[in-house]
Amino acid sequence: MKMPSSLQRRLALSLGALLTVLWLGAAWGTAVLARQAIEEVFDAALQETAQRILPLAVADVLGRDEADPTQRLAQSREHDEILSYAVHDAQGRLLLLSHDADPATFPPWRGVGFSQSATHRFYSEEALQGSVRLTVAEPLAHRAGVGREIQMGLGLPLVIFLPVALGAIVLGVRASLAPMRRFRERLAARGARDLSLVPADDLPTEIAPVAETLNDLLGRLAAAFEAERSFAANAAHELRTPLAGAIAQAQRLQSETSDPAAKARAGDIEATLKRLTRLSERLMQLARAEGGRLRLDHASDLRPVARILTDELSRMTGAVRIALVLPTDPVMSDLDPDVFAILYRNLVENALRHGADGEPVQVSLSSEGVLTVANEGPVVPSEVLSRLMDRFERAGRHTDGSGLGLAIVHAVAQRIGGALVLKSPKTGQDAGFEASLTMPIVKGGKG
Repeated sequence: MKMPSSLQRRLALSLGALLTVLWLGAAWGTAVLARQAIEEVFDAALQETAQRILPLAVADVLGRDEADPTQRLAQSREHDEILSYAVHDAQGRLLLLSHDADPATFPPWRGVGFSQSATHRFYSEEALQGSVRLTVAEPLAHRAGVGREIQMGLGLPLVIFLPVALGAIVLGVRASLAPMRRFRERLAARGARDLSLVPADDLPTEIAPVAETLNDLLGRLAAAFEAERSFAANAAHELRTPLAGAIAQAQRLQSETSDPAAKARAGDIEATLKRLTRLSERLMQLARAEGGRLRLDHASDLRPVARILTDELSRMTGAVRIALVLPTDPVMSDLDPDVFAILYRNLVENALRHGADGEPVQVSLSSEGVLTVANEGPVVPSEVLSRLMDRFERAGRHTDGSGLGLAIVHAVAQRIGGALVLKSPKTGQDAGFEASLTMPIVKGGKG
């Protein structure tokens, strides 16, 4: 039989089985010893009874009228006779018989001592040089009945207390493994990017090294991720100034040269430098999404931030119009407004970049904290849609994107307990693309 995978169940079953075997063994051994003790006690009682009756029988025989050699003692009062006896002379003639005894029960004389038949246990004594011979008989059924009562007395506690003991074992094992269970629950409740050390002070000494090894691994992973984030953020920050200078030089070159070819090459250089600038900004956003503080101790209304960002992006895109729909009631959230701006920009810019030319982008923010951004365009294949939240993954139709926008939104959504859902086609449509981001909302919050 395969053992259960649960350590708690394994320990409970093992200890329960061991206790049951030991208890049954102890009960059997006790029953055997008790049976032997019972036999010794009954034999001693049988012998003592014979020795007490013998002098009385001798006196009765000696004082008896010779004309009536055989007598049966009269019953003094009604009772069950367990022990019976018979007195014979040396020739085997019956001299005296207890009131309820059957003469056929008693065997021929075999000398002083114990003997046994199929139904009775006997003890024999003699007096007057063997002229008076006494045999006391005890039914074996009486001894067997007493033995069964003792066995029942031993077995009843086993039946009653064994389940109680097994229950106590289960509770004891459960209580002993409670620290391990709490440790497991702490691990299960952690987010995918939570690399903080797990408290393990209450763990047993057998499990504590495992927790220490795990915490050491988490510490090394956290240090590695922090180094990665720091490198990305520092690299992006250090690139900003030289990139801005290079863009300015490219623009100056375009304005000063009259050579069309040189002007075109300067424009290409400027466009490339601007893409590199956007990439560095996305890297900084990603570093913050993975390591910075995203939520505040107070709530604020997200609607004004959405309006400001919409106006800013509309000016940057020129002819492309952004259709923004906001609820009448405040949308209170403890999400950092700067983080919300990062989410909003990435989703809207992605929709503007990959949507159909000249078609508006629909943006809505619900009172439940769901930001939905949709655009017109062809249906994105499902195999491509499933990869769009990966880093540096692009839909393929445009090549000027960094492939980090949706990855940043997805990373933030994971850390704030939200969710990013991508759909293509749009809800209720046969074309287009839709991204829905669920953000934390503070009910009754005040800005």
